[in-house]
Amino acid sequence: MSSDAQVGSASSPNTADWNSVVDRIFASDQRPVILYDGVCNLCNGGVNFMLDWDNPNASKGTFRFAALQSDVGKALLQRGGRAPDDLSSIVLATKDGNTYTESEAILRIGQGLGEGTVLWPIAPLASGLALKLVPRFIRDPVYHYISENRYKFFGISEECRLMDDRFDERFIPEP
Repeated sequence: MSSDAQVGSASSPNTADWNSVVDRIFASDQRPVILYDGVCNLCNGGVNFMLDWDNPNASKGTFRFAALQSDVGKALLQRGGRAPDDLSSIVLATKDGNTYTESEAILRIGQGLGEGTVLWPIAPLASGLALKLVPRFIRDPVYHYISENRYKFFGISEECRLMDDRFDERFIPEP
C-alpha cells in the first residue's frame, strides 16, 4: 500500500522520517507489531491479555506493541497507507510490509496466540478457520460496532498504558 498521500501533513513526519522509524523498528527484531489505542480501556485490556497469553514461557513473545498515538504507531500507520492520526482500528504490522486492520488484524493475531498455554492450539486454529470461513463483509461490521462504541462501553484512560519492567522488550520505545 502506498502512503504518499499522508506525507507532509503538519502532524506527521515526512516520508524519510517515517521510513527511518520503520527501518529501526524491524532492524534487529522481526516480530510483528500490534498497534492499539493507548487511551482505550478495551484496547489496554487486550494488550494485558496478550502479555499473559502470548507465549509466556518464552523469553520473548510472538508480538510487540506500540500505541497508535506514538511516533512508532504513526510511522507504521503511514507505511500501511493510513493517516497518522487514524485511531479507528487495531493494526498488525509485519516486517514484510503487510498491514492488517479490523477483524483481519484480530484474527491474524489470534493465529499467533497461545503457544505454551492452554489456548494452544485452539486459538490459532479457531482464528484461522474464522479467517477462511467467515467473510470480511460479515466480520467487519461487528468489529466496527465495537470499535465505534469502545469508549462508551469500556471508557478511556487519561494516559497510555503504564510500562511494566517485566515487559519492557515487548513495547517499542519512541525514536
